[in-house]
Amino acid sequence: MTHYEFGLDTFGDIPYDQAGKRVSDAEALRLTVEEGVLADQAGIDILAIGEHHRKEYAISSPEIVLGALASVTKKIKLSTGVTVLSSDDPVRVYERFATLDALSDGRAQVMLGRGSFTESFPLFGYDLQQYNELFEEKLALYHRLITEETVTWEGKVTQSLNQARMYPQMENGRTLTTYIGVGGTPESIIRAARYGFPVMLAVIGGEPKRFAPYVELYQKAATQFNQPILPVGMHSHGVIADTNEEAQEIAWQYIKAMMDQLGRERGWAAMSRERFLAEIEHGAYFVGDPETVAQKIARTIKEVGVERFDLVYGAGGQTADARLRTIELYGKVVIPRVKELLGVEQ
Repeated sequence: MTHYEFGLDTFGDIPYDQAGKRVSDAEALRLTVEEGVLADQAGIDILAIGEHHRKEYAISSPEIVLGALASVTKKIKLSTGVTVLSSDDPVRVYERFATLDALSDGRAQVMLGRGSFTESFPLFGYDLQQYNELFEEKLALYHRLITEETVTWEGKVTQSLNQARMYPQMENGRTLTTYIGVGGTPESIIRAARYGFPVMLAVIGGEPKRFAPYVELYQKAATQFNQPILPVGMHSHGVIADTNEEAQEIAWQYIKAMMDQLGRERGWAAMSRERFLAEIEHGAYFVGDPETVAQKIARTIKEVGVERFDLVYGAGGQTADARLRTIELYGKVVIPRVKELLGVEQ
């Protein structure tokens, strides 16, 4: 029987308060820890926290927030979503997450990506013209670091290493669980399969079933590279409330605002009401009451062929009350219903 996992993702959006003002960065960080505790209590499998370096988001160092969560949660897996490897140091990434793995008793995960936002490149002194080269070489080095006891490496855009050994050592022979976050390019799918990493698809617009060929490509590529066929997951934005009307009102106010802001930066048209409702009905927004969202998640899992689904919550700075209600309903009502619809024993 297929084993499914259900997670929550947050980009660390700074929420608005009831008066319509953004809360402080510090308050947003404390709220993220509160949300993680609730997610753990609600039985959600994974919490993935994004990395950003801009004013709308509070989390620039997700592993520190995950470390705080390791001390106040019991079962939930603690991940990033994503760590921007291109502007990071693979050795330091290993060290930070091996530390998190020890503190959480084996619950750490890393999700590596090139980053859909690029503000980290100039911030840390990297050239955007090397966008692809940086990720390729750093991923190759990272793979060596987590699979070999000692590493000798001649770097071009990275450091060189001579019989380097990583510390802290992973406990009980574990390997650091690593996903590759993919926005939807065949090259990224094939790269992940070549290294034997599972994939998370970022499905943020359009019909999710258009990503089904990427799942098939991953499976074929893994076979050709003689790698295990690992689960493919996906994440999409969502809001869950007691009624469809309430959920749509929240999503229209906050998700639309976020997408319109992103559109202004990237030259996209503002989102119309018609397009918004189409995303809810047939597209990548999982918005509604628990039954509506559960039905759509179960249908999407079948259509795309994924074995992990993460709901991106809190987008656009939703209030603390809205975020906490989404988490509670997702864990306690939606996930059990999705499992029922998929025929999974509970």
